[in-house]
Amino acid sequence: MAAIVTNPDFLKLSITSAVSPMATEKRFPSHITVRELKGKLEMITGASMNSMKIEIFNDLNKSIGKLTDDDAILKNVLPSDVRLHITDPTAANFQDTSAVEKYELSKEEYDQKEDTVQAFKKRNKLGRFNPEVQAKLAAQSEENKERASKMNIGDRCEARTPKQPPRRGQVMFVGEVEFKDGHWVGIKFDEPVGKHDGVVEGKRYFKCENKYGAFLQPRMVEVGDFPPEMDFSDDEI
Repeated sequence: MAAIVTNPDFLKLSITSAVSPMATEKRFPSHITVRELKGKLEMITGASMNSMKIEIFNDLNKSIGKLTDDDAILKNVLPSDVRLHITDPTAANFQDTSAVEKYELSKEEYDQKEDTVQAFKKRNKLGRFNPEVQAKLAAQSEENKERASKMNIGDRCEARTPKQPPRRGQVMFVGEVEFKDGHWVGIKFDEPVGKHDGVVEGKRYFKCENKYGAFLQPRMVEVGDFPPEMDFSDDEI
């Protein structure tokens, strides 16, 4: 393959590898051998030049061959502006952790350990282990449960959360969820002021357009006669 380059003394190539899939553009002298190229690529990719495999991809991301002759001169076997993908069959794949045995600790086992942050907080009655905080959380939980019992799917509502203006919408879910303890209200807002489409951590609780859905604690939601707010800005001067 004849190389078509602006400067015949250099080839401009994109380099990717199993370790670094993001392309990096480099210029290489066109008169060096494939073996010399491998020596330079070893410094860039970390792949060993002795076991390195080089595959060539064109601008359509289609494989057009491999560099197998270490004594070949680059300008005779490589066009410019192609991508070289570097692999090393002898190297460990640090990106693939599927085969790595993971150490998992159950909640019960974690609770019994004495050298954790949680144990430190328990001993010093910090955070949620502070009696005052526990009492406050218990009161909020009871309030959430009571308010949730008075809400129904389809109710119009207004969400009133700290540091945000009131947001109106419709109740789409009431009850307990898998992603957090306690009672929650799923809301479909009238405007895209939410966080999702009713799916949280892979589970669908209700359906709405993306960014129109959110879950709130019932104590932050008021149900009642809250019609959609009309936007008359186009009719006003």
